[in-house]
Amino acid sequence: MQFAYDVPFYAYFKRRKDTLWSKEYHMWMLPVDKLGEVKNEPLFKEVDFQIRPKNNVHTNSEKVTQSPAKMPSQLPNLTRDTAFFMDRLVSFMTSKRYSPNTIKAYRDALSVFFRFHSNKVPSEISEADVIQFNNEYILRNELSGSYQNQVVNAIKLFYRVHENRSFVIEALHRPRPEKRLPNVLSKEDVKKILDAPVNLKHRMMLALSYSCGLRRSEVLNLQLSDIQSARGLIFIREAKGKKDRVVPLSHRILEMLREYYRCFRPKQYLFEGQGGKRYSDRSLEKVMQQAVQRASIHQPATLHWLRHSFATHLLESGTDLRTIQELLGHKSSKTTELYTHVSNRHIQNVRSPFDDL
Repeated sequence: MQFAYDVPFYAYFKRRKDTLWSKEYHMWMLPVDKLGEVKNEPLFKEVDFQIRPKNNVHTNSEKVTQSPAKMPSQLPNLTRDTAFFMDRLVSFMTSKRYSPNTIKAYRDALSVFFRFHSNKVPSEISEADVIQFNNEYILRNELSGSYQNQVVNAIKLFYRVHENRSFVIEALHRPRPEKRLPNVLSKEDVKKILDAPVNLKHRMMLALSYSCGLRRSEVLNLQLSDIQSARGLIFIREAKGKKDRVVPLSHRILEMLREYYRCFRPKQYLFEGQGGKRYSDRSLEKVMQQAVQRASIHQPATLHWLRHSFATHLLESGTDLRTIQELLGHKSSKTTELYTHVSNRHIQNVRSPFDDL
């Protein structure tokens, strides 16, 4: 019997003792003399059954319908042994000072991967199983290429640490790299967004993000001692890749910071949440979303768009790429060079041949 995936249907056939699930053909099998009994069930009153003889389930002229994608909630739980190995990996990553976000991302990715292959212990997993996971889970659920890369990286680390073996990189089927351009706002739209918040703290966080080209975590991790007003600098500590850097502190931002400090009197972090703790990532994202809505910007702008806009506007005003690379904290100049493709400094000077017709 074959039909689209449905949780009640699956539960019904799983309860029956006379049914068998075929992994090869992705369908339920049951004796023909039981078909009438199933059809009389209220659950299947409006179901259009496809019945195939067991010895003719798949022919050359007629392919079996592809099994539907499984969502995380439909996957089995981790076995106790696999969960133990996962905890050991987290302990290893913590001791190596991986960032909390990377640890969580790797753990979540590996959890889904091992739950997908719950019928195997980790030592039995092969390159072919990784390819199967890519095809039957990642691609069918239309997950992103970056997620696929993340899974591959997590698998490589797990087996290098705990199994002392390496996968053949070519066999893991990394996605072809995407060549997407950064999203950039005009100066007019940036000003609307920065002016939109009523709350001074919210306005200060967004202004600092744009004026210094900071990542979200860099804004939230700033401490009072990082603002070096006498030197006109902001010290960014342990940013992405555990790298420190300095960025210029504009005179206007310094005046705003002084006003902000008089109003809020933060103790340790520049932007504190409830109880004097570090302001949360999610709260800052909400601040940005509300500012975009209030400014009537009809684009799904995120906080990172302000960083992209900072770099692009610097390039359009004549700042050289090497300086922009240092301000953004990019490891490779190739990353910074992406902004040349969205800058209008040279493009606006190009005359279209259409105008000469």
